[in-house]
Amino acid sequence: MDTQFHLDRYAVAAQIKQRARDAGFDLVGIASASASRWGDYLRTWLDDGQAGEMRYLTNRFEERTQPQVYLPGAQSVVCVAMNYHVALDPLSHEQQQRHGKIARYALGDDYHELLKSRLRSVADWMRQTFPDCQTRACVDTAPVMEKELAARAGVGWLGKNTCLISPQIGSWLLLGEILTTLSLPPDEEATDHCGTCTRCIDACPTGAITQPYQLDARKCISYLTIEHRGDISPELQPQIGNWLYGCDICQDVCPHNRKAPPATDTALAPRFRTGTLDVTEIEGWSDEEYRSNLRGSAMKRVKLPMLQRNARIVRENLGPASR
Repeated sequence: MDTQFHLDRYAVAAQIKQRARDAGFDLVGIASASASRWGDYLRTWLDDGQAGEMRYLTNRFEERTQPQVYLPGAQSVVCVAMNYHVALDPLSHEQQQRHGKIARYALGDDYHELLKSRLRSVADWMRQTFPDCQTRACVDTAPVMEKELAARAGVGWLGKNTCLISPQIGSWLLLGEILTTLSLPPDEEATDHCGTCTRCIDACPTGAITQPYQLDARKCISYLTIEHRGDISPELQPQIGNWLYGCDICQDVCPHNRKAPPATDTALAPRFRTGTLDVTEIEGWSDEEYRSNLRGSAMKRVKLPMLQRNARIVRENLGPASR
């Protein structure tokens, strides 16, 4: 009887994984819904103030570090990833003098809705197929330790830049999860392949990667251009360079991204083909132009005054040619 149940659990896991692939996810693995191993570290990191203004990370701490609190009775977490490594058009010389760069994940339509709809389709199928099971679909707006869970599920390993890195795809990954009360066999954890490489640490202009696997968000360009609401300190502004929204430097230099395959899902097609926007135009945007240009974009997380703040910094960093 135990052997049959064991075999059935593996069969159920295989069905769920196939369903996730059919829904358009590139990678899928399963982790146990046990408590985070990094709860104490997260608490210390938060208490040290390294989260900056991201106070939402302190909210729902028990749910964030214990999936069984977020979904009572949770036994397993189905972890999925989508490749968003989209190809970009080259910038003209004129564009190089006026354009600010956008992190790749934000170039297309808002990935939150894309991931949610696909996760919900898989979760709906799970509940229909296994009527006693409960599910909760999550993206990065939910209180889950998604990178730790994905690493435990074998989707990838946590790199020194704190990004999840897949040996097949690299680190250009959008992550999602389905917490479930189904007891599924967990996959083998991913192996760390960073080795002695420190390229991400060496390349970070602001020194935000304070040591391998540790990030001070207050120095991170992504944090500064997206999460930080006030003025950016003068000493950090030059180091932002031409990053208008987010930053990909630590991923661009990662050796595991050298042969990253292009994303093939048309839902991730970039609306900004060069991966940039004209900062001089953004500085003059009205509220209506902001809403029109960024309708349905993840970039709307940054309100117009913040985006114009970023645009001004990029213009100043680009020099006289941008004026």
